Amino acid sequence: MDFDLSDDQRLLKDSVDRLIADRYCFDARKKAMAEPDGWSREMWAQFAELGLLGLPFPEAVGGFGGGPVETMLVMEAFGRGLVLEPFLATVILGGGLVQAAGSAEQQKAILPQIAAGKLLMAFAHVERFSRYNLADVQATATRDGDAWVINGEKSVVIHGDSADTLIVTARTAGGRYDRAGIGLFLVEAKAPGVSIQGYPTQDGTHAAEIGFANVRASGVLGDPAGGLVAAELVMDQAIAAVCAEAVGLMQEMHTSTVDYMKTRKQFGRAISEFQVLQHRSVDMFVSLEQARSMAMFATFSSADADAKARSRAISAAKVQIGKSGKHVGQEAVQLHGGIAMTMEYKAGHYFKRMTMLEQLFGDADTHAVRVAAAGSLF
Repeated sequence: MDFDLSDDQRLLKDSVDRLIADRYCFDARKKAMAEPDGWSREMWAQFAELGLLGLPFPEAVGGFGGGPVETMLVMEAFGRGLVLEPFLATVILGGGLVQAAGSAEQQKAILPQIAAGKLLMAFAHVERFSRYNLADVQATATRDGDAWVINGEKSVVIHGDSADTLIVTARTAGGRYDRAGIGLFLVEAKAPGVSIQGYPTQDGTHAAEIGFANVRASGVLGDPAGGLVAAELVMDQAIAAVCAEAVGLMQEMHTSTVDYMKTRKQFGRAISEFQVLQHRSVDMFVSLEQARSMAMFATFSSADADAKARSRAISAAKVQIGKSGKHVGQEAVQLHGGIAMTMEYKAGHYFKRMTMLEQLFGDADTHAVRVAAAGSLF
């Protein structure tokens, strides 16, 4: 396995790192949070101009032609910057599902719009009692001539309040937990019968509760009874991306904590000179590097054609990310002292986002059960 970056990958990394460092300071983030959508449309246009919104898509549809490594580099930079924009919802989830399950015509119609920053998407799949189980779908889709009519409710739809188009999981056949009979339907956010209640989450991003009352879908991605396989693939890819973002968060928490320890004085000395605190900062670094290794493992495994092997690897990475993130975040807050608990300082915001990522798409306990059930990683 080659861990060295190519020249193009290094150029991408340098460009994104520079953009985040120059334009995404903590004060700029607070300004973006005050926008109606909770994020900056101006920054989204810059992402499009830089080619980031077409990152994983083929060049034939206006994409960058990148793979999992390119996604990892961008998501890690976004983690360091606490980026609010809907890259995960629109590009990784929405665009990923279109690429995985959509027809050639759908890909040509949708992916260029995403890459150009003209179309926002959200994946509406979570239901109130589904508990990380993608096969637990109670929303229904029924035939009405050549169209499909959607009924049901979806919860905690990431950036669902600003999406133009929703990709909705709905059951066309079978019982509540059956793997077969689940379709992926395209629904316009402003279609009659769609009700959206958006809200800010604890980490400053946005989500929505969405209801569907006799809503006519504008299209279906692939087999209306066989969408679960594509949903699982894209969800694994999203988890790998989230792991990379978490590494960026942890890196920034560690760096800012060490910098603070060098300036904070107690008993006439910088607290970085106290050996016990040096040990704690080193332990933070060890947790960070463990997380980085597993995030890379998840990245290289996310394209595995073997669904079981891919799922095992992704779950193992999510377990380590959860454990490392909790340790690094708690140490960062404790070593900063009271200042880390204020809204005006960034340490607490990084820990909030890290806590949300630990829960997103399955917490560490959920994924530990999946790894144990698989028997081993290899």
